[in-house]
Amino acid sequence: MSKKKSVFICRQCGYEAYKWLGRCPNCQGWSTMQEEILSDGFAKNVPILEEAAGDLKRLDEIESLAESRFLTGINELDRVLGGGAVAGTVILVGGDPGIGKSTLLLQAALGLASREKEVLYVTGEESLGQIKMRAARLCSLPVPPLKVLAETEYSRVVSHIVKHHPQVVIIDSVQTMIKSELNNVPGSIVQIREITASLVQLAKKKQIIFFLVGHVTKEGTLAGPRLLEHMVDCVLYFEGERYQNFRILRGVKNRFGATNEIGIFTMESDGLQDVQNPSALFLSRQPSGIAGSAVVPSMEGSRPLLVEIQGLVTPSYFGGTPRRTSTGLDPNRVAIIIAVLEKRAGLQLYDCDIFINVVGGVRIIEPAVDLGVALCIASSFRDKPVQTGMMVVGEIGLTGEVRPVSRVEERLKEGEKMGFNHCILPRDNIGGTVISKVKKEKLDLGILEVATLAEALDLAIVR
Repeated sequence: MSKKKSVFICRQCGYEAYKWLGRCPNCQGWSTMQEEILSDGFAKNVPILEEAAGDLKRLDEIESLAESRFLTGINELDRVLGGGAVAGTVILVGGDPGIGKSTLLLQAALGLASREKEVLYVTGEESLGQIKMRAARLCSLPVPPLKVLAETEYSRVVSHIVKHHPQVVIIDSVQTMIKSELNNVPGSIVQIREITASLVQLAKKKQIIFFLVGHVTKEGTLAGPRLLEHMVDCVLYFEGERYQNFRILRGVKNRFGATNEIGIFTMESDGLQDVQNPSALFLSRQPSGIAGSAVVPSMEGSRPLLVEIQGLVTPSYFGGTPRRTSTGLDPNRVAIIIAVLEKRAGLQLYDCDIFINVVGGVRIIEPAVDLGVALCIASSFRDKPVQTGMMVVGEIGLTGEVRPVSRVEERLKEGEKMGFNHCILPRDNIGGTVISKVKKEKLDLGILEVATLAEALDLAIVR
């Protein structure tokens, strides 16, 4: 009996080696190499001259395809997809267990089927009876004619697709699918990579929309090599605390729409519900007159979103290195802001524990919220609140200057709609076309301009 050959594949980038390595030479990740058994099912190498070449055409001779988008009936999902799903795309949806991925896609399947679209829902984790129970709970009207298949063998799933010609296929989940010709267990890197590649080819050939549910690792990334995120057209992450009722759907890649777009939902007994006014949701319990709280207008994709940032500064009584903890923000960015506050604003923070939190579980990556982070830290350190009805926006430089931000008008409109009276803006954002448009629209919002972090602290924090 011949010995089975094996290969070691990096879980993060897909790099292959014939022996175990402690560190991946490609992505420099530690302990990411996983052993996989090579199968006879892989196609043998064929000399390139013997292969049939594809059709070669000039770009100006190719007929343009009309962009047809399929609306799911879930407004927030359609927003993240860029106005609906485009035919022939593969969409990968990831998230923690129990966060609501299956619920979201079953609701989308029911919405598409109710719009007379041919939809096939493939499940490898539930029985048909369980799917019917969930559909009855999610759909108050009579259940639409949605085709459901409980199957994990890839070849049998494809035979149903070829037979019934669906326009949309939802696979829950791609880790449960298996190709029998590959001698690997379901969920292995080889199985996931081969099945995803085959589904991408099928989607392009048949112009079918595929929604793939992907499990995540303990680090919060999609299971399998990062190669999968490059293979598909759209990658969505479903975020949120399992013990809270709101969820955030974030688009990190989209070939047919804006990236970093987010959709916000609340988890109710009858499924996920769209949140029409996210700013009101995140500011519903904002404390008044309490030190350590600041409101910033952040741009998430194409929409402005008002979020509350809270900071707590306490003396470090236990000695050693003070703690620096941040939730929802880049900890490296927070460390830079703390250093600037010490050097340029004179705050003695070297012996203090500092905790920063973005209320509502939102993750913010844009530097326009730097000024809000600095103000909530300074407010808590001085034990004096930020002025009532004030929001702040601006990027902080290492020399203590406040740099301009983009899309100021949309941020100001959202703040006025939520009842704020004043907004601190970088001085470079005042003047020119921006201030003229603000005057034309007659925003009932006082604008305070600052050039340095010290000026912002003097204006924002109660004396």
